[in-house]
Amino acid sequence: MATTKATAEELGSGDLKRLLISYSGPAIAAMMASSLYNVIDRIFIGQGVSALAISGLAITMPVMNLSAAFGAMIGAGGATLTSIKMGQEDYKGAQKVLGNVVLLDIVLGILFMILGLWFLDEILFFFGASHDTLPYARDFMQVILIGNTITHTYLGLNSVMRSSGNPQKAMYVTLSTVAINLVLAPVFIFVFKWGIRGAALSTIIAQFIALIIVIKHFCGENTFPRFSRSIFKFDKRITYGIISIGMAPFVLNSCACLVVVLINRALYQHGGDLAIGAYGITNSLLMIFGMLVMGLNQGMQPIAGYNFGAKKYDRVWEVLRLTIICATILTTSAFLVSETIPMYLARLFTSDKELIELTIIGLRTCSIAFPIVGFQMVTSNFFQSIGRAPMAVLLSSTRQLLLLVPLLLILPGKFGMIGVFASMPIADTLSSILAFVLLRREMKRFNRQTT
Repeated sequence: MATTKATAEELGSGDLKRLLISYSGPAIAAMMASSLYNVIDRIFIGQGVSALAISGLAITMPVMNLSAAFGAMIGAGGATLTSIKMGQEDYKGAQKVLGNVVLLDIVLGILFMILGLWFLDEILFFFGASHDTLPYARDFMQVILIGNTITHTYLGLNSVMRSSGNPQKAMYVTLSTVAINLVLAPVFIFVFKWGIRGAALSTIIAQFIALIIVIKHFCGENTFPRFSRSIFKFDKRITYGIISIGMAPFVLNSCACLVVVLINRALYQHGGDLAIGAYGITNSLLMIFGMLVMGLNQGMQPIAGYNFGAKKYDRVWEVLRLTIICATILTTSAFLVSETIPMYLARLFTSDKELIELTIIGLRTCSIAFPIVGFQMVTSNFFQSIGRAPMAVLLSSTRQLLLLVPLLLILPGKFGMIGVFASMPIADTLSSILAFVLLRREMKRFNRQTT
């Protein structure tokens, strides 16, 4: 379906429930498929390589988070600014956003690749690798870093495509990467015996194919916004807008990088390499539900952004309410699953008894506050969607940096490995309280302006 200005304008007049379903449904499907792939990929690695390989993969999480921080900054910032420009009927500005997203993704992708490869071993040791897990982490990240520019550009363009009126096409593109991954990964791991490097290679190949599909979309004559030579020039105002709006997810992922470093180092000190692997499994399982909420947020983003730009504030608040309800249902489900059947989940990844026992502890502890996590995630994304970057950055950084980091520095010394896992639900609870306070204040501010 080609994107038209009329399609985008439906965001300001269509039924909100239907719009949220139509925009978030494809994003949720794509996120769900992507999350399941990450889980299945770890199952392939755990069953086809070794339990230590899972720990090695967990060591790469901070590097992946840091890379994702730059990608999310450009993708989310570009997507939100595109929605706002279209809501303001600034179609020339929306075109410029597209061009600047591509340029920023290429430049940052290349820089990150060069620096990452140059200092890879030092980075991985700092992030918690031991001499036993380093070979697995290095093999995986070398391939991922070489394909980093492909990853950034694909994710950035896919975000703009979704926000400019093509959520279903964005979903199909994401699903195609998952399908290709699921075919290639077991072949590379079990047939070609390429180990963890094969898992990384399958990811990059899938994203390269998806990038070609997305580029073809933006070359279409009836597509808006679309590629043209004139848009591939850095525009200071557009670049600043993308980066400032995208600063919230950048801070979130950057803080996640620091947090995972502290988690890995604390877990290694109090539980060894397998404790790090247990956290890797726990995180991948809980992220299934986290990614579903992110899919809801992606569906909410163009609706809230467009209506905010068009000054239709009643519709902005209503779509926020609907999204919070759906997110709470999802994260409460994560809590129930983690508390009732953690052993069965752990056994999917490994037959190692110690790793299974550690994973059960991780799942049950980390999921305690999940019933309220959905609210916090939606609220943070909401501020980003309406261009309130400082509020979004504050919420994004509070949970990770201001709360979780001090907890990780204090609790493990007193309670050991349990203290590491317990730090996360405590931080989730406190940051959700802050999100409620800030959202209530924002609603009062808007009520004063509109009365």
